[in-house]
Amino acid sequence: MSKNPVYLPTKNHYEILDGLRGVAAIMVVAFHVFETFSGDRFHQIINHGYLAVDFFFLLSGFVVAYAYDDRWGKMTQWDFYKRRLIRLQPMVIMGTLIGAALFYFQACGMFPLISATPLWKMLLVMIVGFTLIPLPISMDIRGWQEMHPLDGPAWSLFFEYIANILYALFVRKFSKTLLTVLVVLSACFLVQYLIMGPNGDVIGGWSIDKTQLHIGFARLLYPFFAGVLLMRIGKLIHIKNAFTICSLLLAAIFMIPRIGGSEHLWMNGLYESVCIIVFFPLIVSIGAGGSVTGKYANKICKFLGAISYPLYITHYPLIYLHLAWVKNYKVSTSTGLWAGLVVLIGSIIIAYASLKLYDEPVRKWLTNRFLKKQS
Repeated sequence: MSKNPVYLPTKNHYEILDGLRGVAAIMVVAFHVFETFSGDRFHQIINHGYLAVDFFFLLSGFVVAYAYDDRWGKMTQWDFYKRRLIRLQPMVIMGTLIGAALFYFQACGMFPLISATPLWKMLLVMIVGFTLIPLPISMDIRGWQEMHPLDGPAWSLFFEYIANILYALFVRKFSKTLLTVLVVLSACFLVQYLIMGPNGDVIGGWSIDKTQLHIGFARLLYPFFAGVLLMRIGKLIHIKNAFTICSLLLAAIFMIPRIGGSEHLWMNGLYESVCIIVFFPLIVSIGAGGSVTGKYANKICKFLGAISYPLYITHYPLIYLHLAWVKNYKVSTSTGLWAGLVVLIGSIIIAYASLKLYDEPVRKWLTNRFLKKQS
Protein backbone atom coordinates (compact mmCIF):
# COMPACT_ATOMS: atom_id res chain seq x y z
CA MET A 1 0.00 0.00 0.00
CA SER A 2 1.30 3.45 -0.87
CA LYS A 3 2.46 5.62 1.97
CA ASN A 4 0.74 8.58 0.37
CA PRO A 5 -2.64 9.44 1.89
CA VAL A 6 -5.48 7.88 -0.02
CA TYR A 7 -8.51 9.96 -0.89
CA LEU A 8 -11.72 8.24 0.19
CA PRO A 9 -14.95 9.69 -1.19
CA THR A 10 -17.63 10.62 1.30
CA LYS A 11 -20.34 8.01 1.68
CA ASN A 12 -24.01 8.83 1.48
CA HIS A 13 -25.44 10.21 4.70
CA TYR A 14 -28.33 8.88 6.71
CA GLU A 15 -30.45 12.00 6.29
CA ILE A 16 -32.74 11.25 9.23
CA LEU A 17 -29.82 10.69 11.59
CA ASP A 18 -28.38 14.02 10.46
CA GLY A 19 -31.71 15.65 11.19
CA LEU A 20 -31.97 14.02 14.61
CA ARG A 21 -28.52 15.26 15.50
CA GLY A 22 -29.72 18.77 14.74
CA VAL A 23 -32.90 18.31 16.79
CA ALA A 24 -30.83 17.14 19.75
CA ALA A 25 -28.39 20.05 19.36
CA ILE A 26 -31.22 22.61 19.39
CA MET A 27 -32.70 20.99 22.49
CA VAL A 28 -29.29 21.16 24.19
CA VAL A 29 -29.21 24.93 23.65
CA ALA A 30 -32.77 25.25 24.98
CA PHE A 31 -31.87 23.08 27.97
CA HIS A 32 -28.91 25.30 28.81
CA VAL A 33 -31.03 28.45 28.49
CA PHE A 34 -33.67 27.05 30.86
CA GLU A 35 -30.93 25.82 33.21
CA THR A 36 -30.19 29.46 34.07
CA PHE A 37 -33.55 29.65 35.86
CA SER A 38 -33.57 26.26 37.57
CA GLY A 39 -32.68 25.89 41.21
CA ASP A 40 -31.05 22.47 40.96
CA ARG A 41 -30.95 19.24 38.96
CA PHE A 42 -34.33 18.21 40.37
CA HIS A 43 -36.28 21.16 39.00
CA GLN A 44 -35.33 21.90 35.40
CA ILE A 45 -37.34 22.50 32.27
CA ILE A 46 -36.28 19.98 29.61
CA ASN A 47 -34.97 18.15 32.66
CA HIS A 48 -33.08 15.42 30.82
CA GLY A 49 -31.67 17.58 28.05
CA TYR A 50 -28.14 16.59 29.04
CA LEU A 51 -28.86 13.09 27.70
CA ALA A 52 -28.37 14.57 24.23
CA VAL A 53 -24.62 14.10 24.78
CA ASP A 54 -25.11 10.36 25.30
CA PHE A 55 -27.25 10.28 22.16
CA PHE A 56 -24.47 12.06 20.26
CA PHE A 57 -21.97 9.43 21.43
CA LEU A 58 -24.19 6.63 20.11
CA LEU A 59 -24.70 8.40 16.81
CA SER A 60 -20.95 8.94 16.51
CA GLY A 61 -20.19 5.28 17.05
CA PHE A 62 -22.75 4.30 14.43
CA VAL A 63 -21.46 6.81 11.88
CA VAL A 64 -17.78 6.05 12.47
CA ALA A 65 -18.41 2.33 11.94
CA TYR A 66 -20.45 3.08 8.82
CA ALA A 67 -17.80 5.38 7.40
CA TYR A 68 -14.65 3.40 8.21
CA ASP A 69 -15.27 -0.27 9.05
CA ASP A 70 -14.83 -1.39 5.44
CA ARG A 71 -11.97 0.98 4.61
CA TRP A 72 -9.11 -0.24 6.76
CA GLY A 73 -7.51 -2.00 3.82
CA LYS A 74 -7.19 1.37 2.11
CA MET A 75 -5.92 3.56 4.94
CA THR A 76 -3.60 3.57 7.93
CA GLN A 77 -4.43 4.53 11.48
CA TRP A 78 -2.80 7.90 10.88
CA ASP A 79 -5.04 8.42 7.84
CA PHE A 80 -8.04 7.76 10.08
CA TYR A 81 -6.83 10.19 12.74
CA LYS A 82 -6.25 12.88 10.14
CA ARG A 83 -9.76 12.47 8.81
CA ARG A 84 -11.27 12.75 12.27
CA LEU A 85 -9.14 15.77 13.14
CA ILE A 86 -10.09 17.51 9.90
CA ARG A 87 -13.75 16.81 10.61
CA LEU A 88 -13.82 17.93 14.24
CA GLN A 89 -10.89 20.14 15.17
CA PRO A 90 -11.58 23.32 13.16
CA MET A 91 -14.84 23.94 15.04
CA VAL A 92 -13.14 23.23 18.37
CA ILE A 93 -10.86 26.16 17.54
CA MET A 94 -13.81 28.36 16.55
CA GLY A 95 -15.72 27.56 19.75
CA THR A 96 -12.64 28.39 21.80
CA LEU A 97 -12.11 31.67 19.94
CA ILE A 98 -15.71 32.72 20.58
CA GLY A 99 -15.31 31.78 24.23
CA ALA A 100 -12.14 33.85 24.51
CA ALA A 101 -13.72 36.87 22.80
CA LEU A 102 -16.66 36.86 25.24
CA PHE A 103 -14.80 35.73 28.36
CA TYR A 104 -14.46 39.01 30.25
CA PHE A 105 -18.07 39.95 29.49
CA GLN A 106 -19.21 36.87 31.44
CA ALA A 107 -17.98 37.96 34.87
CA CYS A 108 -20.52 37.43 37.66
CA GLY A 109 -20.91 35.74 41.02
CA MET A 110 -21.44 32.40 39.28
CA PHE A 111 -18.02 32.70 37.66
CA PRO A 112 -15.85 34.00 40.51
CA LEU A 113 -12.46 33.63 38.82
CA ILE A 114 -13.07 35.64 35.65
CA SER A 115 -12.45 39.11 37.06
CA ALA A 116 -9.18 37.99 38.66
CA THR A 117 -7.84 36.21 35.55
CA PRO A 118 -5.04 38.12 33.78
CA LEU A 119 -5.13 38.36 30.01
CA TRP A 120 -2.00 36.25 29.55
CA LYS A 121 -3.55 33.36 31.44
CA MET A 122 -6.77 33.51 29.46
CA LEU A 123 -4.78 33.51 26.21
CA LEU A 124 -2.73 30.55 27.42
CA VAL A 125 -5.94 28.65 28.19
CA MET A 126 -7.21 29.60 24.72
CA ILE A 127 -4.12 28.20 23.00
CA VAL A 128 -4.34 24.97 24.99
CA GLY A 129 -8.05 24.85 24.15
CA PHE A 130 -7.21 24.85 20.44
CA THR A 131 -5.51 21.48 20.97
CA LEU A 132 -8.34 19.99 23.07
CA ILE A 133 -5.79 19.00 25.71
CA PRO A 134 -7.76 19.02 28.99
CA LEU A 135 -6.76 21.52 31.66
CA PRO A 136 -6.25 20.42 35.27
CA ILE A 137 -8.48 22.01 37.88
CA SER A 138 -5.52 24.15 39.01
CA MET A 139 -5.68 25.97 35.65
CA ASP A 140 -9.37 26.84 35.95
CA ILE A 141 -10.12 30.45 35.04
CA ARG A 142 -13.90 30.45 35.50
CA GLY A 143 -14.62 28.70 38.78
CA TRP A 144 -16.55 25.71 37.45
CA GLN A 145 -13.54 23.37 37.31
CA GLU A 146 -14.06 22.69 33.61
CA MET A 147 -11.32 21.04 31.54
CA HIS A 148 -12.18 23.60 28.82
CA PRO A 149 -13.31 26.74 30.67
CA LEU A 150 -13.66 28.88 27.53
CA ASP A 151 -16.04 26.41 25.87
CA GLY A 152 -17.50 23.90 28.30
CA PRO A 153 -19.01 21.39 25.82
CA ALA A 154 -15.55 20.66 24.40
CA TRP A 155 -15.20 18.09 27.20
CA SER A 156 -17.38 15.69 25.21
CA LEU A 157 -15.10 16.10 22.17
CA PHE A 158 -12.17 15.11 24.38
CA PHE A 159 -13.97 11.85 25.17
CA GLU A 160 -15.03 11.51 21.53
CA TYR A 161 -11.37 11.51 20.54
CA ILE A 162 -10.62 8.85 23.13
CA ALA A 163 -13.37 6.68 21.66
CA ASN A 164 -11.99 7.19 18.15
CA ILE A 165 -8.52 6.17 19.30
CA LEU A 166 -9.86 3.05 21.03
CA TYR A 167 -11.81 2.19 17.89
CA ALA A 168 -8.77 2.59 15.63
CA LEU A 169 -6.38 0.73 17.92
CA PHE A 170 -8.54 -2.18 19.03
CA VAL A 171 -12.29 -2.21 18.49
CA ARG A 172 -12.24 -2.12 14.69
CA LYS A 173 -10.61 -5.58 14.87
CA PHE A 174 -13.19 -7.03 17.28
CA SER A 175 -15.55 -9.75 16.16
CA LYS A 176 -19.25 -9.14 16.74
CA THR A 177 -19.08 -11.49 19.72
CA LEU A 178 -16.18 -9.69 21.36
CA LEU A 179 -17.75 -6.31 20.62
CA THR A 180 -21.01 -7.51 22.18
CA VAL A 181 -19.11 -8.48 25.34
CA LEU A 182 -17.54 -5.01 25.46
CA VAL A 183 -20.94 -3.35 25.00
CA VAL A 184 -22.60 -5.47 27.71
CA LEU A 185 -19.78 -4.75 30.18
CA SER A 186 -19.98 -1.04 29.33
CA ALA A 187 -23.74 -1.12 29.94
CA CYS A 188 -23.13 -2.69 33.37
CA PHE A 189 -20.57 0.03 34.12
CA LEU A 190 -23.12 2.69 33.18
CA VAL A 191 -26.02 1.13 35.10
CA GLN A 192 -23.86 0.63 38.19
CA TYR A 193 -23.05 4.33 38.26
CA LEU A 194 -26.58 5.47 37.52
CA ILE A 195 -28.39 3.27 40.04
CA MET A 196 -25.77 2.98 42.77
CA GLY A 197 -23.96 6.29 42.27
CA PRO A 198 -24.40 9.47 44.31
CA ASN A 199 -26.62 11.45 41.92
CA GLY A 200 -28.93 9.15 39.98
CA ASP A 201 -28.02 10.81 36.68
CA VAL A 202 -25.16 11.13 34.20
CA ILE A 203 -24.63 14.85 34.65
CA GLY A 204 -20.88 15.50 34.60
CA GLY A 205 -17.69 14.45 32.87
CA TRP A 206 -16.14 17.88 32.31
CA SER A 207 -13.36 17.95 34.93
CA ILE A 208 -10.02 16.21 35.29
CA ASP A 209 -10.54 14.47 38.59
CA LYS A 210 -11.39 10.91 39.59
CA THR A 211 -15.12 11.47 40.01
CA GLN A 212 -15.69 13.37 36.77
CA LEU A 213 -13.51 11.03 34.70
CA HIS A 214 -15.56 8.14 36.07
CA ILE A 215 -18.73 9.85 34.84
CA GLY A 216 -17.18 10.71 31.49
CA PHE A 217 -16.09 7.16 30.72
CA ALA A 218 -19.40 5.73 31.97
CA ARG A 219 -21.19 8.06 29.53
CA LEU A 220 -18.84 7.34 26.64
CA LEU A 221 -18.16 3.62 26.50
CA TYR A 222 -21.62 2.09 26.18
CA PRO A 223 -23.26 4.49 23.72
CA PHE A 224 -20.27 4.87 21.39
CA PHE A 225 -19.51 1.18 21.07
CA ALA A 226 -23.20 0.25 21.07
CA GLY A 227 -23.43 2.49 18.02
CA VAL A 228 -20.57 0.58 16.39
CA LEU A 229 -22.28 -2.73 17.21
CA LEU A 230 -25.65 -1.52 15.93
CA MET A 231 -24.05 -0.60 12.62
CA ARG A 232 -22.37 -3.99 12.29
CA ILE A 233 -25.50 -5.93 13.15
CA GLY A 234 -27.42 -3.94 10.56
CA LYS A 235 -30.88 -4.66 11.99
CA LEU A 236 -32.66 -1.47 11.02
CA ILE A 237 -36.32 -0.70 11.56
CA HIS A 238 -38.31 0.54 8.55
CA ILE A 239 -41.40 2.60 9.35
CA LYS A 240 -43.16 5.56 7.80
CA ASN A 241 -42.64 9.10 9.14
CA ALA A 242 -39.44 7.95 10.85
CA PHE A 243 -38.00 11.45 11.29
CA THR A 244 -41.14 12.80 12.96
CA ILE A 245 -41.51 9.78 15.23
CA CYS A 246 -37.85 9.80 16.26
CA SER A 247 -37.88 13.55 16.88
CA LEU A 248 -40.93 13.24 19.13
CA LEU A 249 -39.34 10.33 21.01
CA LEU A 250 -36.19 12.35 21.61
CA ALA A 251 -38.16 15.37 22.76
CA ALA A 252 -40.21 13.24 25.14
CA ILE A 253 -37.10 11.61 26.62
CA PHE A 254 -35.42 14.97 27.18
CA MET A 255 -38.50 16.67 28.63
CA ILE A 256 -39.61 14.00 31.12
CA PRO A 257 -39.36 15.60 34.60
CA ARG A 258 -36.94 14.26 37.17
CA ILE A 259 -38.11 10.90 38.50
CA GLY A 260 -37.96 9.89 42.16
CA GLY A 261 -36.78 13.22 43.56
CA SER A 262 -33.91 13.45 46.01
CA GLU A 263 -35.31 10.61 48.13
CA HIS A 264 -35.15 7.89 45.44
CA LEU A 265 -32.19 8.69 43.22
CA TRP A 266 -32.11 5.17 41.80
CA MET A 267 -35.46 5.72 40.06
CA ASN A 268 -34.05 8.44 37.84
CA GLY A 269 -30.93 6.36 37.35
CA LEU A 270 -33.09 3.50 36.12
CA TYR A 271 -34.95 5.83 33.76
CA GLU A 272 -31.73 7.14 32.24
CA SER A 273 -30.33 3.62 31.96
CA VAL A 274 -33.36 2.54 29.92
CA CYS A 275 -33.16 5.66 27.75
CA ILE A 276 -29.47 5.25 26.92
CA ILE A 277 -29.35 1.45 26.65
CA VAL A 278 -32.69 0.74 24.99
CA PHE A 279 -34.41 3.81 23.54
CA PHE A 280 -31.43 5.57 21.97
CA PRO A 281 -30.37 2.51 19.94
CA LEU A 282 -34.04 2.02 18.99
CA ILE A 283 -34.27 5.62 17.76
CA VAL A 284 -31.05 5.30 15.75
CA SER A 285 -32.26 2.01 14.25
CA ILE A 286 -35.54 3.64 13.20
CA GLY A 287 -33.76 6.73 11.90
CA ALA A 288 -31.22 4.74 9.89
CA GLY A 289 -33.94 2.49 8.51
CA GLY A 290 -36.25 5.31 7.50
CA SER A 291 -36.23 7.56 4.48
CA VAL A 292 -37.02 11.21 3.94
CA THR A 293 -39.79 11.94 1.48
CA GLY A 294 -40.45 15.39 0.12
CA LYS A 295 -38.13 18.16 -0.97
CA TYR A 296 -38.63 20.30 2.12
CA ALA A 297 -38.19 17.45 4.59
CA ASN A 298 -34.90 16.54 2.94
CA LYS A 299 -33.71 20.14 3.08
CA ILE A 300 -34.68 20.41 6.76
CA CYS A 301 -32.74 17.26 7.67
CA LYS A 302 -29.70 18.40 5.72
CA PHE A 303 -29.78 21.83 7.34
CA LEU A 304 -30.19 20.41 10.84
CA GLY A 305 -27.40 17.94 10.25
CA ALA A 306 -25.09 20.61 8.87
CA ILE A 307 -25.49 22.99 11.82
CA SER A 308 -25.66 20.34 14.56
CA TYR A 309 -21.98 20.10 15.40
CA PRO A 310 -21.20 23.83 14.91
CA LEU A 311 -24.22 24.68 17.06
CA TYR A 312 -23.22 22.32 19.84
CA ILE A 313 -19.59 23.42 19.99
CA THR A 314 -20.11 27.20 19.67
CA HIS A 315 -23.28 27.95 21.65
CA TYR A 316 -22.04 27.74 25.22
CA PRO A 317 -20.10 31.04 25.37
CA LEU A 318 -23.47 32.70 24.68
CA ILE A 319 -24.99 30.68 27.53
CA TYR A 320 -22.24 31.91 29.87
CA LEU A 321 -23.01 35.47 28.74
CA HIS A 322 -26.75 35.06 29.18
CA LEU A 323 -26.29 33.56 32.64
CA ALA A 324 -24.01 36.41 33.74
CA TRP A 325 -26.49 39.02 32.47
CA VAL A 326 -29.40 37.39 34.30
CA LYS A 327 -27.45 37.13 37.58
CA ASN A 328 -25.80 40.55 37.45
CA TYR A 329 -28.98 42.46 36.65
CA LYS A 330 -31.42 40.20 38.50
CA VAL A 331 -33.42 39.71 35.32
CA SER A 332 -36.91 38.26 35.72
CA THR A 333 -37.62 34.80 34.39
CA SER A 334 -40.01 36.06 31.71
CA THR A 335 -37.54 38.65 30.40
CA GLY A 336 -34.66 36.19 30.67
CA LEU A 337 -36.49 33.55 28.67
CA TRP A 338 -37.23 36.01 25.88
CA ALA A 339 -33.53 36.83 25.87
CA GLY A 340 -32.88 33.09 25.86
CA LEU A 341 -34.87 32.83 22.63
CA VAL A 342 -32.54 35.45 21.17
CA VAL A 343 -29.60 33.33 22.39
CA LEU A 344 -31.05 30.27 20.65
CA ILE A 345 -31.61 32.11 17.38
CA GLY A 346 -28.23 33.84 17.63
CA SER A 347 -26.53 30.51 18.31
CA ILE A 348 -28.06 29.01 15.16
CA ILE A 349 -26.97 32.03 13.10
CA ILE A 350 -23.43 31.86 14.48
CA ALA A 351 -23.31 28.11 13.85
CA TYR A 352 -24.43 28.49 10.25
CA ALA A 353 -22.05 31.39 9.60
CA SER A 354 -19.17 29.45 11.17
CA LEU A 355 -20.02 26.45 9.01
CA LYS A 356 -20.17 28.31 5.70
CA LEU A 357 -17.51 31.00 6.21
CA TYR A 358 -14.98 29.00 8.20
CA ASP A 359 -15.53 25.28 8.78
CA GLU A 360 -16.33 24.10 5.26
CA PRO A 361 -13.57 26.16 3.54
CA VAL A 362 -10.98 25.11 6.15
CA ARG A 363 -11.93 21.44 5.93
CA LYS A 364 -11.81 21.61 2.13
CA TRP A 365 -8.32 23.11 2.24
CA LEU A 366 -7.10 20.58 4.81
CA THR A 367 -8.57 17.71 2.79
CA ASN A 368 -6.83 18.89 -0.38
CA ARG A 369 -3.59 19.44 1.54
CA PHE A 370 -3.43 16.26 3.59
CA LEU A 371 -5.80 13.77 1.93
CA LYS A 372 -4.70 14.02 -1.70
CA LYS A 373 -5.87 11.58 -4.27
CA GLN A 374 -3.47 8.79 -5.07
CA SER A 375 -1.83 9.20 -8.45
